[in-house]
Amino acid sequence: MPKNLNPKHDEGPVAEAIEQQTAKLPSDVFLWGGLGALATAAACFANGKRHEALLIGQWAAPILILGLYNKVVKLEGSD
Repeated sequence: MPKNLNPKHDEGPVAEAIEQQTAKLPSDVFLWGGLGALATAAACFANGKRHEALLIGQWAAPILILGLYNKVVKLEGSD
């Protein structure tokens, strides 16, 4: 049997400070950042810079995931 299905967890001071600062950013920043990374990667690929394109193209997913995290924290709070 599980001990407690809804334990109370407190956020650390660093996580709270980061969440307070990133909550000030509009969600569009992350969306445009992810799309910008994809567009930059496509431009690099078109110019024959395949390795740079692969590196920059991998930035899109983490940027969009950070945007999702930011949105969840705004809607649900960090508690």
